[in-house]
Amino acid sequence: MDSEKRWTYQEAGVDIERGNEAVELFKPIVARTMRPEVLGGLGGFGSFFALDLEKYKQPVLVSGTDGVGTKLAVAHKMGKHETIGIDCVAMCVNDVLVSGAEPLFFLDYLAVGKLDPSQVAAIVAGIAEGCTQAGCALIGGETAEMPGFYRPDEYDVAGFAVGVVERGKIIDGQQIVPGDVIVGLPSSGLHSNGFSLARKIFFEVYAWQIDRFVEEFGCTLGEEMLKPTRIYVQLVQQILQKFSIKGMAHITGGGLLENPPRILPSACHLEIEYGAWPVPAVFQLLAQGGKAAPLEMLRTFNMGIGFALILDAVNGPKLVNWLKEMGEEAYLMGQVVAGTPGVTIRGIK
Repeated sequence: MDSEKRWTYQEAGVDIERGNEAVELFKPIVARTMRPEVLGGLGGFGSFFALDLEKYKQPVLVSGTDGVGTKLAVAHKMGKHETIGIDCVAMCVNDVLVSGAEPLFFLDYLAVGKLDPSQVAAIVAGIAEGCTQAGCALIGGETAEMPGFYRPDEYDVAGFAVGVVERGKIIDGQQIVPGDVIVGLPSSGLHSNGFSLARKIFFEVYAWQIDRFVEEFGCTLGEEMLKPTRIYVQLVQQILQKFSIKGMAHITGGGLLENPPRILPSACHLEIEYGAWPVPAVFQLLAQGGKAAPLEMLRTFNMGIGFALILDAVNGPKLVNWLKEMGEEAYLMGQVVAGTPGVTIRGIK
């Protein structure tokens, strides 16, 4: 070993200049997500956001954090990185939305094995698009080059969202009573959950290639798997202006069996009618290939419902009709009954 050699950070695998290049590439992209409450620009040690105290008298901040999971493996296989950032934003802002909060700002964390400025810019462009869809500002982030920890072609991404809700308008499910109904909003596909099982079935059981055209999807396998997670913020905000919603659930890991019970009061149980909504082809093929029982599918995947709302029985059908008049699909899925918190799925064959 040459003890006289002068080592540099770049020779150890971290290229600061590439990092600076990436920042310059995504600066104009990030700028398009700004809101009036954002103070200053990128580059500081912290980001500043001034709450609008004219709009919120008793503001309560709501925070959420999440990642994309092994959906990243599909992005790597496809060599497509433009939409994975939308997933990262969606997983966070949809969670914040459940309480009735308006997402305000978002921060990202991106760790890479070897920093490719164009790849980083593509990922951040997806994050910015997600923020635009959610109406929140992308006000900060961290890009870490970690050679020896990640392979050169690997990366991971996580996000952090902060929203605000008026204290008196927090939606926490405590007003839910037996007789209320649940309305489901359709997902865009797999979203960002269950990919470890989905990859196992599609790539190993079916032995399909990522570029295989699947007639049931109308696109390639990779394109179907990479469809971005739907962001429900703008639609739900419109709903909240017209309807009194008692509880909401983002259908992620754990599916319809484990997410809705998180908002149920102690004396309420949820009965969902399987078949009340169309199950997309991607889930049907996964069930066939994996020989998975319906309850296992419902516990692993969203099965076509990405977000659910609970409201009184009179307004449930009105909400569904109102959404359909707007060109949005929605499904009356079941009802709340007396019992302990949990879900019973009816109609499974």
